[in-house]
Amino acid sequence: MPEVVLERGAAAYEQARRDAVWNGRTPHRYPDVIVQAQTSEDVITAVGLAARKDLRIGVRSGGHSWAGNHLRDGGMLLDVSRLDQLEVDPDAMTAVVGPGFKGIAGALQPYGLFFPGGHDLDVGVGGYLLQGGFGWNGRVHGPACMSVEAIDVVTGDGELVHADEHHHSDLLWAARGSGPGFFGVVVAFHLRLYQAPKHIASSLLRFPFEIAEDVFRWVQEVTPTLAREVELSLFVHRNENGEPEITLTAPALVDSATEAAEALAFVSECPLLANALEIVPNSEVSLSDLYAGVAGFYPTGARYAVDNMWTHARASELLPGIRKIAETLPPYPSAMMWNHWGGDASSRPPMAFSVEDETYLAVYGVWNDPADDERYATWPEERMREMAHLSTGIQLADENLGRRPARFVSDENLARLDEIRARYDPAGRFHSWMASTK
Repeated sequence: MPEVVLERGAAAYEQARRDAVWNGRTPHRYPDVIVQAQTSEDVITAVGLAARKDLRIGVRSGGHSWAGNHLRDGGMLLDVSRLDQLEVDPDAMTAVVGPGFKGIAGALQPYGLFFPGGHDLDVGVGGYLLQGGFGWNGRVHGPACMSVEAIDVVTGDGELVHADEHHHSDLLWAARGSGPGFFGVVVAFHLRLYQAPKHIASSLLRFPFEIAEDVFRWVQEVTPTLAREVELSLFVHRNENGEPEITLTAPALVDSATEAAEALAFVSECPLLANALEIVPNSEVSLSDLYAGVAGFYPTGARYAVDNMWTHARASELLPGIRKIAETLPPYPSAMMWNHWGGDASSRPPMAFSVEDETYLAVYGVWNDPADDERYATWPEERMREMAHLSTGIQLADENLGRRPARFVSDENLARLDEIRARYDPAGRFHSWMASTK
């Protein structure tokens, strides 16, 4: 099937433009042409067309960028979501995957293999891997980009190159963490795989927000003792009565029920159980169950506004901002997520990705009525601005750079990215990160 080229004004253009953004709040940005590539050869042709017409390129893989970074005014939107191949070599424990492939962790289950894929089944691997990749068992395997061993990428001059540690290594370095600022079109990722966890368990606690101080203090006390296989998150959201409450989730992807019991023992030992509204200790679940739990917070077709921060601040410093978040929360499923990451920078290979911290905090405004856009669209940005003095940076997965600039790579790595960009994309063919509109 040949590529599809839609110029602005074509009958199918507007639907293609909207379909290119997962967020129901499609940005009012209009490329001159949309190219829906079917193959890597289509990508080469599209980049050549952009060069001849002097068009800048935005690249869409899964389209799950909340801000729609790939959707720009003018130029070309190059949609590579149909490059969704998956080739697995079980013996070598490797895979080659296209940028549009979704749900990789589940797809590897029949092989008894695992990859720290995204928490949401709607996330395509392209943008996910380029921005770093925080997924299942990420505390064990690190950001998913660490498991990218090579890429096949079309550069600004239309050349298809293979980049690994020995050939075009700068491109591989840049692809591991530059996110929407990457200056090429990845048509295939070569991944290192892992043995699949043999047992998955999860615990849940639900508390009234009135004891938030006790909950957050206890979580900060216990997290340094957690097994790396435990992914502890707190969600501040509204209940069915519209009142703020706190839900703790703690999945553990391990190899036995015994390991799960040991890893999740801290839940049954929580000193606040008498105040809990709900207690679900150490229940065996499937990967599909984990995906379903996440999907409840991020309904397809809803309208979203998102912002985030990394921090190592104490709970006592963060609580004033968290209380303001709870007081101003839009209706469910809008939420604040507190995730214990505990990143270990000393274990990271050389790569563009370079900003992480003990705690990841993100705010998600979710609503359905376009009439509420003005009411809710700036809510995440406002809350994160108020807490910015406690932040050490942001994660590109939940970026809001078009409205609130923030540190997402180290200064040293940003300078190196600029230098590599000048060599591989001297014409500035590819859009970089969005600049603030303020």
